[in-house]
Amino acid sequence: MPRYQRIMLAVDLTEESNIVAETAANLAKAFDAELHIVHVIEPISLAYGGDMPMDLSTVQEQIQEQAKTHLALFANRLGISQGRQHLIFGRPESEIHQVAEKQNADVIVVGSHGKHGLALLLGSTANGVLHGANRDVLAVRVGELTDT
Repeated sequence: MPRYQRIMLAVDLTEESNIVAETAANLAKAFDAELHIVHVIEPISLAYGGDMPMDLSTVQEQIQEQAKTHLALFANRLGISQGRQHLIFGRPESEIHQVAEKQNADVIVVGSHGKHGLALLLGSTANGVLHGANRDVLAVRVGELTDT
């Protein structure tokens, strides 16, 4: 079994993130590893196709400030110092990989809804992280298995 020294916890800051965080914290404790946390904000222009007829920079700034506050509170409950908290803009799958690479993480811990069939083919962040990773990925099941 590999020896994990740095663990990257990727969260979307929903209630389900607590389940993923508990697993990552237990893993960090078991290996006496450094725990980092990353939250990726997808720019509104990416989420809605890029062609927005209005300036949404104020809304994007509000989203960023709210995410920064929520990430800090979430990380503090886990005892993760500010220097190990990463708030990034972009596509979650690619940004999680980049932060994990930059921080030299041995494993990425991410939540997965355990989708199959059409829902899996359409993709998810966990699926994107898993298929593009050059390090271990632990997908923690959250929610119920869905039939599609």
